[in-house]
Amino acid sequence: MSQTRLFRYPGGALYNGAGIFYAFAAYAGGLVLITRASLALNLLGTLLLAHGLVICAYFIHECAHGAVFSKMRRNDQAGEVMAWITGACFASYAGLKEKHLRHHADRMDVAAFDYRDILKRAPGWVRGAVLGLEWAYIPAVELLMHGMVIITQYRGTHAMRRRAGLLLLSRLLLFGALAWVSPWSLGFYAVAYLLMLQVLRFMDAYQHTFDVYVPHSNSSPMIVKNRDRAYEHENTYSNILSLSHPLLNLLTLNFAYHNAHHARPAVPWHALPALHETLYGADTTQVLTARQLFGSYHRNRVKRVMSPDYGEVHANGDRAQDFLGAVGVSFLTAI
Repeated sequence: MSQTRLFRYPGGALYNGAGIFYAFAAYAGGLVLITRASLALNLLGTLLLAHGLVICAYFIHECAHGAVFSKMRRNDQAGEVMAWITGACFASYAGLKEKHLRHHADRMDVAAFDYRDILKRAPGWVRGAVLGLEWAYIPAVELLMHGMVIITQYRGTHAMRRRAGLLLLSRLLLFGALAWVSPWSLGFYAVAYLLMLQVLRFMDAYQHTFDVYVPHSNSSPMIVKNRDRAYEHENTYSNILSLSHPLLNLLTLNFAYHNAHHARPAVPWHALPALHETLYGADTTQVLTARQLFGSYHRNRVKRVMSPDYGEVHANGDRAQDFLGAVGVSFLTAI
């Protein structure tokens, strides 16, 4: 089959082929290394596995926009595979895609659950435990969101429960095989998964100052605003990993070029740097570098959990000083 029939854009065979190959190779290679009888190989495998999961997650995003293959059916099939690898498979892929596309169409962050309301109503020790884990850099809110997705499936129809049960069984078989080869591998897998969640959360945290809408929560009504293209641009930030070494942005599949992505959502990941340069050039008004954001991510790791808003982005100086960032808006959690 020719490239033009299989991939949507010129260069897709090279860039997407290399990216998908790396994602699968990193995932499989990481699984092998975390089962070896060598701590050095285990640690290397943990990092490799974590990055393979990260790239798989961002290919879900690419597939949701139909930016990989020429036929949407193939994008959906690839997205389903990536969703299983990243553990985002329990809710339907169609729901995941719809939630993310609403984020673009409605120009707001669409969350699956109002976790803040859940924590406010929970016993104090539960809320304290979540905040304590967040202080220790364990993404407890993201784990809660993934858990709620699974629980929602078991509260649904028989078909939903059956599908969730089969998926859970497939995951347990994977973990059982790892434990049979090396019980320690489960710990390394857990660390790799938490690293993936931290990377995705860091990227998600600082890309928008949109309103948050939870479709299934009365406590988060849709706010009526003039959400035009200007609003979208002014409330979207490109959290570039490095301006001087742009190849580093490949670590997150160029997801950091977020203003360019929102300007042209169907443009593939490998064309975003050029699009960013074309649209914005040397204008860094909507650019926040990772160096600026790491400090805020560290200082506000507990405060942002229960904060009712994302904070403020300053025009000058330490622009991220009071930018708390978002929590619980991952495109991997959908119902």
